[in-house]
Formats: sequence, structure tokens, C-alpha cells
Amino acid sequence: MTEQEQNGNEESEFVIGRHPAIAALRSKQEINKVFLQSDAKGEIIDEIVKLAKRRDLVIQNSPKQKLDQLSQYENHQGIVLAVAAFKYATIDDLFENAKQKQEDPFFLILDNIEDPHNLGSIMRTADAVGVHGIIIPKRRAVGLTAVVAKTSTGAIEHVPVARVTNLVNTINDLKKDGMWIFGTDMNGTDYRKWNATGAVGLIIGNEGKGISPLLQKNVDETLSIPMVGHVQSLNASVAASLLMYQGFNSRHPLG
Repeated sequence: MTEQEQNGNEESEFVIGRHPAIAALRSKQEINKVFLQSDAKGEIIDEIVKLAKRRDLVIQNSPKQKLDQLSQYENHQGIVLAVAAFKYATIDDLFENAKQKQEDPFFLILDNIEDPHNLGSIMRTADAVGVHGIIIPKRRAVGLTAVVAKTSTGAIEHVPVARVTNLVNTINDLKKDGMWIFGTDMNGTDYRKWNATGAVGLIIGNEGKGISPLLQKNVDETLSIPMVGHVQSLNASVAASLLMYQGFNSRHPLG
């Protein structure tokens, strides 16, 4: 019997870490089993156990080595949840999310982000600023994984992610629906002047290559982040955070 068969679901993913586990247990996420490190203690662990029992979930006390293997040696903090594979949204779901909040759509479009930690961090900021959804490509990019879930510290439960076959076609469809698409470029408009009111989509490029040329040709306007230091580039999640917060500022002005 394989490890996945022992866990009771061949389509299992894993949520690791205490705060992500609490977020998953409080959500409607389908959870198959709770793996708890045998010597794990504390108020948060007590809360996890209480939430798991409330949902009548199987709690398996396990040695640290077991949790290390399940989490692929990430920092699991003594807790791993075996959950059903993370579900992706549709583009319509993203628009519906904005409609329910009675807001103009604000989407994030990620062009081949490969690092799960970057995606998790981006999701965390996206949740904080009220992004209505994230769009990622199906190929050559990280998807929704256990590492992404942990790094997002629960945001994965609140920010819908749509996975599409072709980003260029998707962007053109969004433009037909009245969305204004913004990208990044060294020679673009200073991001501090960005007015993100209305229906907007913001493209964040790959960690090393930036936005692909085909996508760049289809943006309505490019934005740049001015830098005066010796290193003329920012981590993808840091750049995304700056831009998302400028979007938030223009959509929610003071006073």
C-alpha cells in the first residue's frame, strides 16, 4: 500500500503549519486527516485539536519524522493536514467575487511565477488589499501546493485562483470585458501615479525574465518602480506588494 493510499486519498495535498491549519479547519476545505506531532503542545495546538474534533476528523499522533516526510521537510510546526487537492476557480468566479463585494474587479495576473514561496507571499498581500482573484497559467508555473498554502498563512482559503491555458487570450478577453491591463517595465509610468480605479488587471512577471514579450505587447499601460540603490531589481513578491498597495491606495483614498 502506498503512502497516499494509507492517507486515504490519492488526490491528497498537505497543509502545513499551525496558522494555515487553523484557517483550513475553519474553512469549507475538505480535510481527510490530521497528523499531529506526538509531543506538540500549546494553546494553538489545543485550538487545532478542538476544531478537528468539532469536524469529526481523524487525528493521528505521529513522530516528527513522519511529519517531516509529509511536509517535504518544510517547517510544519508539529501539524500537517491531509486535504483534498486544492480547487481552482474560474474567471467567472473572480468576477462574481468582485460583484458580491459591490466593487470594480481588481485581478492579479502572474506570468510564470515559479517559486511557491513567492506565490504564497503574493496571495497573502492580495488578501490584505482586497484583490478579487489571481490568474495563473497551467504550464511552466507553480500551482497551489502545500508550500504555497503555508506561506500564504491562510490566504489560500480566501483568494480565488483561476488557472488558464493561455494568458494572452485571457488578457484579451478581459480587455473585451472592459478591464484595463497594467504591466511592469523599467521605462513605465512611476507606479506612485497609478490610478487603479475601475476594473483593472495587474501583471507580475517571472522572477528572472519578467513579463513575456507577448504579454507586454497586450498591456494598456506599463508601470515602473523607481530605485536609487545599487541593486536594480526587486523580488517578485516584493514588487507585487508595492504595486498592489498603490492599487489599494488609489481605490481607497484617505478622507
